[in-house]
Amino acid sequence: MATCSHYVYRGVHNMATYILVDTANTFFRARHVVRGDLDTKVGMALHITLNSVKKAWQDFNADHVVFCLEGRSWRKDEYEPYKRNRKETRDKMTPAQAEEDRVFFEIFDEFKDFVRTKTNCTVLQNPILEADDLIAGWVQSHPNDNHVIISTDGDFAQLVASNVRQYNGVSNTTITHEGYFDDKGQRVIDKKTGVEKPAPDPQWLLFEKCMRGDTSDNIFSAFPGVRKKGTKNKVGLLEAYDDMSTKGFNWNNMMLQRWTDHNGNEHRVIDDYNRNVLLCDLTAQPSNVREEINHTIHNETTEPKDLSQVGIRLLKFCNKWDMQRVAAAVEQYAPPFQARYPV
Repeated sequence: MATCSHYVYRGVHNMATYILVDTANTFFRARHVVRGDLDTKVGMALHITLNSVKKAWQDFNADHVVFCLEGRSWRKDEYEPYKRNRKETRDKMTPAQAEEDRVFFEIFDEFKDFVRTKTNCTVLQNPILEADDLIAGWVQSHPNDNHVIISTDGDFAQLVASNVRQYNGVSNTTITHEGYFDDKGQRVIDKKTGVEKPAPDPQWLLFEKCMRGDTSDNIFSAFPGVRKKGTKNKVGLLEAYDDMSTKGFNWNNMMLQRWTDHNGNEHRVIDDYNRNVLLCDLTAQPSNVREEINHTIHNETTEPKDLSQVGIRLLKFCNKWDMQRVAAAVEQYAPPFQARYPV
């Protein structure tokens, strides 16, 4: 089997388009879209998830759907504070919130079981990997194909390229290497500036995240308070970024700075930056983690599923959860779940 960089990929084949679903993100973000009782929120989560897959399938003329699931992240072993804030948030839940969370996870487990056992979709999960790792690994293991990532997570902007786009099923927005587009294919206007939102710069976005950290994942900044644009006497992120390839004065001026945290511990910017690269760069995992990514993808694609009557199975699932509109148009929703992995 041929290799590309450190990822394994298939040999010569016709170009395919894959829908890569950040499954937990898509399902759980949908619960915040609508106000109402628990049944309403659950119904919305299921509808947005299924509608996102259907729309991406149709709009991008896709060939196969890959659902990526979460494991306990290897990043917690590399960096103890990683996502520790998530547990703290759960611990502060009221009894009503905790019950809602329990019900959502219960139904999410049923949805995962459905796509894993009742459809021909590829389902990727590994005990030490996050969905982000698996999505990035799939993209790199299929370099000659097109990919549509369904997620609201801004971390995937670093993967956007000529053959990789991101679709936000909540806002109906698609991010490509050419810019941001709405569900009608029109360029999105930035509400702050009043002009078209520019195409993302993946390298800059990754650099900025590694420098500023990520509060949602509890990743601390490599240089707290750093300015985007420097002053006469102080280098900013933009100047350091422009100097990244040559590692000249501006780069070293910033990266060799030292600062002290509230516990009195001294930090060197370059050390914390490199730590954050390991945590944030979806192509910079340690070699043992990359092997797990390769192994997981290889295992799930060596013998693709070939189930029949997937449409009937989907109809039964919809009826169980009272998704009447989906059930009434099941012939439009079924194709993404029927399509086998192309070999």
